[in-house]
Amino acid sequence: MKPALTVLSLCLLVLAVPPSSLCCRFVWGSASGSAEERLNAFFKAYLEEAFRRRPLEATRLGEHRFDHQLDDISAEARVGWIEHYRQTLAELPKQVDYAQLPRSAQIDYEIFKHHLTTALWLIENTQPFENDPRIYNDYLSDSVYLLLAQSTQPKAVNLRNCVARMGQFPKIIAAAKENLRHPPRVVLETAIRQARGALHFYESGIYELAGENPRLSVLRPAAERVLPLLKDHLQFLEGLLPQATGPWRLGREKFYRKLDLELDAQLSADEVLKEAEAEFARVERDMYVIARQLWSKTYPGKPLPPDDAKGRTETIRLVLDRLNQEHGKPEDLVRDARATVDRIKRFIVANDILRLPDPDQCQVIEMPEFHRGNSLAYLNPAPPLDRKASSYYAVSPPPAGWDARRVESLLQEYNRRMLQILTIHEAYPGHYVQLEYSNRHPSLIRRVLYSGVFAEGWAVYTEQMMLDQGYGNSDLALRLYQLKWYLRSVANAILDHKMHCTTMSDEEALAFLTQRAFQSEGEAVAKIIRAKQSSCQLSTYFVGRMAFYRLRQQIQREMGDKFQLGRYHEAVLAHGTLPVKYLPELVREQLKRSQQ
Repeated sequence: MKPALTVLSLCLLVLAVPPSSLCCRFVWGSASGSAEERLNAFFKAYLEEAFRRRPLEATRLGEHRFDHQLDDISAEARVGWIEHYRQTLAELPKQVDYAQLPRSAQIDYEIFKHHLTTALWLIENTQPFENDPRIYNDYLSDSVYLLLAQSTQPKAVNLRNCVARMGQFPKIIAAAKENLRHPPRVVLETAIRQARGALHFYESGIYELAGENPRLSVLRPAAERVLPLLKDHLQFLEGLLPQATGPWRLGREKFYRKLDLELDAQLSADEVLKEAEAEFARVERDMYVIARQLWSKTYPGKPLPPDDAKGRTETIRLVLDRLNQEHGKPEDLVRDARATVDRIKRFIVANDILRLPDPDQCQVIEMPEFHRGNSLAYLNPAPPLDRKASSYYAVSPPPAGWDARRVESLLQEYNRRMLQILTIHEAYPGHYVQLEYSNRHPSLIRRVLYSGVFAEGWAVYTEQMMLDQGYGNSDLALRLYQLKWYLRSVANAILDHKMHCTTMSDEEALAFLTQRAFQSEGEAVAKIIRAKQSSCQLSTYFVGRMAFYRLRQQIQREMGDKFQLGRYHEAVLAHGTLPVKYLPELVREQLKRSQQ
């Protein structure tokens, strides 16, 4: 899933100020109706105010009434953001009697309260507008890109809104100059690369995306006006490099608390690390067992390396190196991905893995040039508040300008077998299917307040599950790549903890990822940069997958012969993208009702 488009990515980016600075006050509607009706009305009022203050977040979620506006990110305006969070949290128990809610609505209440609590903790412990220059690039790029890439409004309306938003860029750039002081160097360097990409987008990519002739497009005057502004912004960011001395390491105390809040899975940081290290060793063993079976086919006549720690790692690496050669051509990647999608969907239907969304609203597209270079593919999911929107499974041929060596490295890393695992994860039955189920859930709170642990955990769970059910016709090489892909998720959690809670160096991290997790050097370097910039997010894949895996084992054992995999999966996806700690009670209740 494309990280930049995760739900509520900006709602938690607020500025810490002392309570004495607050001057805004809000008036909530009168309490009437049932407790559940009051909760829904209260959340809608909260969301309406949040959208008014942060129009870009409204666009991200598929609410298009604010598409012509951009956030006021002045210090004064951001004081109001904080007051909105604080007063909402204070008013929630006054406006809604938790004890009077049915259990389903109590879960919604808890999700809403946890969201507000998390937001306020981040307010008190981070200063993103001072420390993270990438925020400003979101306003300068995504604010327009999303209107052209996903909005279901008429094209003329989207173009008009793009022009209106570009006219507000001077205030965003001025705020960056006013606020940014000593960002971490690794974050600033990423922001500089993004700013260069934004320049390229407004020079040419915007017309490609809009399907417009650059010479005739109504976007051209506005785009030409923002180009010198963006060049000035880029120069400002580059000039900040000598001052980029801020720490990127979160530190043990803050990491533990942030992880607890972001996972919301009733697991401590110590428990996550311990379990990840044990799982890492198990996956290594499984990979060796399979690599040993493939050795004679990949290296006929050559002796198997010694069965010791070094030899086992060497065996796995050599087998992968040989299998990596089985890849497609750059010009065929999108066609190959479409064929993979069709094959996977047929398997899902034939084996009753679950009921696929009908109508299917996922389009397989060639990734725009200005998004290429970071990954082979991503899912750009339909926003939850736009019922007509589509999801896009974007697949990237190598970017123009890459030399032959770099192209070959990408194709080997994402060879024919890995492309199948990637499609399972990103689209069927992974992110696309799960999020399409989620977008149809009746609860507005669950559609909007999104759990990354659930989303990533489900996608990782499906990779092994599909092969366990027979996808791939027992191809051992495909299983080896599934395990390699899963090893990334486990390694992510270990790296996340050690990068932020210990003094792990870049060199130590690189050795861990390349020598132990079988990642290419380029991929490993990118992962280290990501770990520095996104504390706790890398742990969501492993924690979520383990939650889904355990639940499946428990319920299947409890139900015995009555267990039906397809109905179980549908019961799992029937409750929205919510914290995984709620799944045991909800899934059991759903399956119980279905059997009555």
